[in-house]
Amino acid sequence: MHFRQGMHRQNTGQAILKVADTAEEAEKFIGKKVTWTSPGKNKVQIVGKISALHGRNGNVRSIFSEKGLPGQALGQKIKVE
Repeated sequence: MHFRQGMHRQNTGQAILKVADTAEEAEKFIGKKVTWTSPGKNKVQIVGKISALHGRNGNVRSIFSEKGLPGQALGQKIKVE
């Protein structure tokens, strides 16, 4: 969905993801691994982990430990394992 952000800066290492319709369904995803694969011929994979709920509408917070997600990842599908 979008990067986690404050008043003055974005944190590209953390992203808010929509995984379910309710918070109870989204709780099952906490602790799972998420992977974003870049488009193109190189297919770079950036791996993260779902850390917590974000609100009550089925959104979760994910932390990407490497260098964060690029802007082109916003709005794309991310694989949850």
